[in-house]
Amino acid sequence: MRRETKKLFYGKVGIGGDSPISVQSMTNTDTRDIKSTINQIKRLEKEGCDLIRVAVLDNDAAIAIKDIKKGINIPIISDIHFDYRLALEAIKSGVDGLRINPGNIGDKKKVEEVVKACKERQVPIRIGVNSGSISKEVLEKFGGVNEDSMVYSAMEHVRILEELDYTNIKISLKATDVRLTVKAYEKISNMVNYPLHVGITEAGTPWSGTIKSSIGIGSLLLRGIGDTIRVSLTGDPVEEVKVGKQILRTLGILKDKIEIISCPTCGRTQIDLINLANRVEERLKDIYKPIKVAIMGCAVNGPGEAREADIGIAGGKGCGLIFKKGKIIKKVKEEDLLDELVREIDKL
Repeated sequence: MRRETKKLFYGKVGIGGDSPISVQSMTNTDTRDIKSTINQIKRLEKEGCDLIRVAVLDNDAAIAIKDIKKGINIPIISDIHFDYRLALEAIKSGVDGLRINPGNIGDKKKVEEVVKACKERQVPIRIGVNSGSISKEVLEKFGGVNEDSMVYSAMEHVRILEELDYTNIKISLKATDVRLTVKAYEKISNMVNYPLHVGITEAGTPWSGTIKSSIGIGSLLLRGIGDTIRVSLTGDPVEEVKVGKQILRTLGILKDKIEIISCPTCGRTQIDLINLANRVEERLKDIYKPIKVAIMGCAVNGPGEAREADIGIAGGKGCGLIFKKGKIIKKVKEEDLLDELVREIDKL
């Protein structure tokens, strides 16, 4: 059961409460290059990205947000470190959210200015603590990087905002170590009801990073922890959204597309199942129906073991059976299996 959290809004996208778990990413373009940034965000939108974060390194980048917003359809979050003036400029440009740690932007007066501007425009602040960004003092207090030092660091920033009567807060506690990340989120989830942004930081390349992120994010979501997710990969951010969406689908949280299940093949298989499964996946990738399709190598793994599938194929010798809910509906030549399967799916 999903943990109940406070509900925030980034533009029209709700985070926490009864809102769906959202998938977000971060651009890797120069934010000052408005055209390139808009083009990348549009590619992310097409893949189903719900929110986008951009790096704000200087004043020109903060000002660029105003024009970027005109060309996109999803909420935009500015990623800012240390300079409170960039936060103020980003807010003025109409940003929908900030990623900034109040304890790192200077004296209380500077924090008050940012909080005042956020209150006026209902801009949420994400407090983001990474395992590599904990202060020396906190590390000494808790004996190094661990869930206690991560949570304490986050709560220090939370207290600064709460003392200013500001609770429009979202929290993230990311490490590249999966076990540490899970422990940190478990600990803080028992302490606050703020929505949590979950992910594994610096997860790696699309291959290894996908595995690490799926284990970490999936473990947290199975514990009911997490209101929005980001898969951090060294590569095209579109891949981050693809993986994030697939994690939600795999857990049954998101039911928007066809789920394909297929057997690993064995000595009983007498059709080219590997090629067929890949072709089915490619052919069905843009069909949005919440159904389950099974591609099975033989009668043993066909209508029997895959009877929970809405529709499927069970391979034979140079042919295959198409079945619905475990009941055989037709026998088809191997070369016609894909087309016949798609025709039957269109009828569902």
